[in-house]
Amino acid sequence: MRPTLRAALLISLGIPLSLVLIIWDESYWLFGIVYLFLVLLLMGLDFLNSLAPSRVSLSQNITSVLYAGHDDYAYFSLSVGSRHKAYGLEALIEVDDEYLVRPDIAKIKQLDRSQEGEVAFPLIVKRRGTANISTLWARWYSPWGLVQRQTVWPVDHNVSILPNVHAVKAAALQINSRDAFHGSKIQKQRGDGTEFDALREYVPGFDLRSIDWKHSARHRKLVCKEFQVERNHNVILAFDTGHLMTRPLEGLPQLDHMINAGLLLGFMALRGGDKVGLYGFDAKIRIHAEPLGGNQAFNHLQANCAELDYQYNETNFTLGLSNLMGKLQRRSLIVLYTDFVDTVTAELMIENVTRLSKRHLVIFVTLEDRELVEVADQRPKSIHDIAKSVVADDFIRDRQIVFERLRRLGVHCLQAPAASVSAALVERYLEIKHQELI
Repeated sequence: MRPTLRAALLISLGIPLSLVLIIWDESYWLFGIVYLFLVLLLMGLDFLNSLAPSRVSLSQNITSVLYAGHDDYAYFSLSVGSRHKAYGLEALIEVDDEYLVRPDIAKIKQLDRSQEGEVAFPLIVKRRGTANISTLWARWYSPWGLVQRQTVWPVDHNVSILPNVHAVKAAALQINSRDAFHGSKIQKQRGDGTEFDALREYVPGFDLRSIDWKHSARHRKLVCKEFQVERNHNVILAFDTGHLMTRPLEGLPQLDHMINAGLLLGFMALRGGDKVGLYGFDAKIRIHAEPLGGNQAFNHLQANCAELDYQYNETNFTLGLSNLMGKLQRRSLIVLYTDFVDTVTAELMIENVTRLSKRHLVIFVTLEDRELVEVADQRPKSIHDIAKSVVADDFIRDRQIVFERLRRLGVHCLQAPAASVSAALVERYLEIKHQELI
């Protein structure tokens, strides 16, 4: 319990009144003491009519799992077991601000026993890990607003923050069967498959180039070949976990955006009949999971992605990519999720990606920094703004030079905003499957 600003103003009001009365007549010197006693009496009565913290019960509904890039809410219900009321209730939860954004104060105008008061706090994820919601603070005013009462309830609830699979779930709902992907239905278009599947009698509308003339002569009717897309390719999701990937972009570290995109691509690849493996590296090798196929492999992939932790050291591309190349025994599709600053720091990366692309098909994935583009394109208002714009434009130009060099080496480069990188990557993967480039 503590006095409010209203009580302090009411007490301080007695000081000038007492001085005026004493100056007018010294016999009124007891007025100040009587006034103070009356104010304290009012505060005491107000305190007795206020809601006691012991008469308030708390129930909570907090999720145990959050996904990076997908926000949720922590719900609390307050019920009163007394005839007294709480006015202007304010509540706040204490969260681990390393993983969650500290929420704002939630307010309830009036709380009494006629109905429960509910407050909801947004849980905005900053990074993966285990966040702790430790306590709930609440304070409210007495009926006359002279006293404020405050209490705290221990919550001690841990929330596991995992890679985001909501995009994967949305994609799964759109797929009713495995036949929706390349390699399951027979493809009639040329270039959609190279693996022979069956012979079928020709009907108008089939591609004339698919007619098998030898079998047609044998059966004395036109017969065409049907093909299906080859399956069981190795798709390796290679994540750079170095310090550049910890840089926040649109509310999340770049690594989390990349993992979210990798999970969706992994799901699509598994549904298409391919095998998906995981590889993480920075200054040393962090994780290597052999390619696995089948529906159950996605759970394994998700668990391995959750183990990719944030690192704050320089990435050793020579060690990481050379080690990866030594572990792969067959031609694979390698999706490299990384970032770089300029052409100077990217030299070793380009050199090692060049060696990797000679044996494997590589998709080089980076995120587009919208803030950098905005700084380069903004209208300058001072010399300082001009300098920032020039530097930002130099960084953008250096990135384009690196992408152009990689494209000439046969590397598929993809740079997209964080919000659309998942869809763009899946589209590129399906295009590669369509063209049978693996």
